[in-house]
Amino acid sequence: MQFRRIAASAILLSGPLAGVAQAEPARKDAVNLAGHRAVYELSLAESKASRAVESARGRIVLDFSGDACKGYTMQTRQVTQLQSGESGNRTSDLRNTTFESGDGRSFRFKTATLLNEAPSQAVDGTAEVGADATKVRLKEPKRDQFEAQNPVLFPSLHMRRLIEAARAGETTLSVKVFDGSDDGRKVYDTLAVIGRKSETPPKGEGDKPLREGEMTTMARWPVTLSYFTSGGGERTPVYVLTFDLYENGVSGALRLDYGSFAIVGDLTRLDMAAPAKDCAP
Repeated sequence: MQFRRIAASAILLSGPLAGVAQAEPARKDAVNLAGHRAVYELSLAESKASRAVESARGRIVLDFSGDACKGYTMQTRQVTQLQSGESGNRTSDLRNTTFESGDGRSFRFKTATLLNEAPSQAVDGTAEVGADATKVRLKEPKRDQFEAQNPVLFPSLHMRRLIEAARAGETTLSVKVFDGSDDGRKVYDTLAVIGRKSETPPKGEGDKPLREGEMTTMARWPVTLSYFTSGGGERTPVYVLTFDLYENGVSGALRLDYGSFAIVGDLTRLDMAAPAKDCAP
């Protein structure tokens, strides 16, 4: 459930426990991420460079489960077919599995990718938040390890922080995020711009499951989430993800912008799991 220019009002996490959510009894206002299975049908939104991408189609299937006691498991498969006058047809089949502890201190990740049906670089590793730094250990693509200075958030904790910021009326959230993507060595600087809260069904014909049942009145916020390579100075985002963030962690109105082209995702199926039980004190 993976998927930002720093502004003056950005929330900057600081202090010795920044980036680490301590296990605690569930509060009335606690963020509870809902277990769910979501299917997004992908299509080309726009191609910004001449002949960069002429057509695109595919599917994302996301399975998210767990709670703040047991931790969160996410399994994602994304198949994308791109047609380009310059590079021909390309098909990628990415399968990713992650587990994140409920307190946000540990993270396991594993990714396998096929490019035009041929195996590509696999990624397998773990990450742990320490007192001063987050240590990443890799098994694949080769045995290695490195450290990133805290605070660093893993994906589920990042999602909870986004929802907390949105509930509080904050308009931006700037944090470092590690999700094990690419070669497993990237820690991204991110900036989320959070729009105005809405509690009415989304307009249009897409994302049909979000216009049915309990999702129709659930609070949501439009979010633009930009990922940057670490470093200072003016930078162009590696990619930008825009979506409607629902209060239970479900995403709609999905758009992935890779710079030269952008893809949209239409949520065609949403299966919600039974609500998780509160964590024991």
